[in-house]
Amino acid sequence: MTDQIDVKLAPVSVETFMLRVGSGGRWFYRRLTAVPGQGESPDDVARRLGGLPSDEPSTVVHSTSWRHRPEGQVVLTYAVCPDPAPHLPAEELPFLDIAQGSAPAAPTPERISITNVASHAIRHLAFLLATDAMVRRVLLDHPPVAGALEELAPLTMTRLDDISA
Repeated sequence: MTDQIDVKLAPVSVETFMLRVGSGGRWFYRRLTAVPGQGESPDDVARRLGGLPSDEPSTVVHSTSWRHRPEGQVVLTYAVCPDPAPHLPAEELPFLDIAQGSAPAAPTPERISITNVASHAIRHLAFLLATDAMVRRVLLDHPPVAGALEELAPLTMTRLDDISA
C-alpha cells in the first residue's frame, strides 16, 4: 500500500481507517480516501466512506490525526471502529508501529507510512476508550475491540472507571 492518493491534488483529503480486531487481538484495517465535495465536511466524508449515517449509534467515527504532504495537501485521518463492513478484505497490522519525530520541537517524522498512521489511530482509540464516556459506551458493546484497546491504554492514564463521581 502506498501513501499516494488517487485524486488530483486537492488542498484537503480525508482518509479513513476502518478498524477491526481478528483472532488473538490482531488488528486489521481498510484504508479509503476521498476529497470533500461541495459543502461536505471532513466528518461527512469519513461517514460516506464508511457507509454510515450521522446518527449511527454503534460505530465510532473520530478524527485521529492530520499530516501535511510535501505537495501542499493536508490529509485528515479518521478512525471508523468497528469496521462497518467486516466481510471486505483488510490489511493486517502485525504490530503497532508508531512514528516519532527526531526531537521534542521537531514532531514530524522523516517518513510516515500507512501502518504508522493506522497504528496511531488505534492508539488514539485506546486513549478515547479510557477518557471519553460516549466512545467508551459504544466500544464496550464490541468486546473484542474494547479488549484489544484496553491492552494498549497507558498504565499511567486515569480511566473513566477509576474517576469518583
